[in-house]
Amino acid sequence: MDNTIKPHTVEEIINACNAWSTDETQQKVCLINEEITQGLRIVQRYPKKVTFFGSARFKENHPEYIKARALANRLVKELEYTVVTGGGPGIMEAANRGAQEAGGHSIGLNIQLPHEQVVNPYQSVSVPFHYFFTRKVALSFSARLYIYFPGGYGTLDEFYEILTLVQTQKIHKVPIVCVGAKFWEPIDLGLHRSNMLSPDYMTIDPEDTSLYTITDDIETIVQIAKNAQVRI
Repeated sequence: MDNTIKPHTVEEIINACNAWSTDETQQKVCLINEEITQGLRIVQRYPKKVTFFGSARFKENHPEYIKARALANRLVKELEYTVVTGGGPGIMEAANRGAQEAGGHSIGLNIQLPHEQVVNPYQSVSVPFHYFFTRKVALSFSARLYIYFPGGYGTLDEFYEILTLVQTQKIHKVPIVCVGAKFWEPIDLGLHRSNMLSPDYMTIDPEDTSLYTITDDIETIVQIAKNAQVRI
């Protein structure tokens, strides 16, 4: 843990909000505000960030875990990126681990869950969250690129959210890299074959399917990261 950064725990924020007001709605608004404020204040200290997403279920011997660990290591060592993840096991652990082993900043934005979420030990800064949506705001804040490994509903939710923000120009166009062609190509093919692109619906434009890059080639990803621009 970076001793200069000591985030408040969720319990501390809840207690402060409860002491501030007895109104339940105001308490929730206070908690939401404090989580977002704390999360953004911490991540904005690191101007050159890459955010990793992916399954929490992969063990350290899984090929995707190994690849995420190696990729994070290279992005830190060669390009001086700060790695940001959701702070849990699986791909999140792999990316935090690779960053830490390269001697770089390794940030985890952790969500409190009844079962699955376990804080991985490879974080130089660990920021706790109660709400998923406040955590997602911090995960997406000002990263120069987003890297998605195979995952479940949470990963897909985060993937489509960033796509939506880019498509609607709520954020500047930023590289979105999907690692694992075997996993992502069926999703990409489904978008092209679905009625979303049919003349009857056209709910997305053909160019919307070019907002992301699917690749298994580490060198290609490193080059994309090298060319990624500063977010405004």
